Amino acid sequence: MSLIGTELKPFTAQAYKDGKFVTVTDADVRGRWAVFFFYPADFTFVCPTELEDVADNHDTFARMGVDIYSVSTDTHFSHKAWHDASPAIGKIRFAMLGDPTHALARNFNVLREGQGLADRGTFVVDPDGVIQLMEVTSEGVGRNAMELLRKIKAAQYIRANPGQVCPAKWEEGAETLAPSLDLVGKI
Repeated sequence: MSLIGTELKPFTAQAYKDGKFVTVTDADVRGRWAVFFFYPADFTFVCPTELEDVADNHDTFARMGVDIYSVSTDTHFSHKAWHDASPAIGKIRFAMLGDPTHALARNFNVLREGQGLADRGTFVVDPDGVIQLMEVTSEGVGRNAMELLRKIKAAQYIRANPGQVCPAKWEEGAETLAPSLDLVGKI
């Protein structure tokens, strides 16, 4: 079942961020763009490459008004240990949410029941708490922060410009489309 257009469900999670343990709730997310970046587990293989890629682009996400929340079913304690042990994960400045009860993974339909792990899922939530983008890949397929940034720019553009849509390979500043009867069969 697609979560596109659905509202973020209530949650409370413990997180590791900026050298501290913090509580993050759905209320904290509202009012800004947010990315929930699920990954299977700490201390694994593809996950640190993805998280490092997002961390390397953290300033760009921040300039766009986007908060990042990485999430795995590990605890916030495990996130701290991984942050302290790994140079790649040590770059992270965004909240690393623990989900040992699997509530968030279930809310986003990415929990692998029976395994206790989350699928590799990315969800972009708008300031109203509505899911605008989602992508779920198999465990061996890593994600790309630059492509995520492009998609968020498109989502922000169409939110700010009702009646416009962004075609394939759209980049910021490129031409958009205004769907109409005149365009049917002409593209």
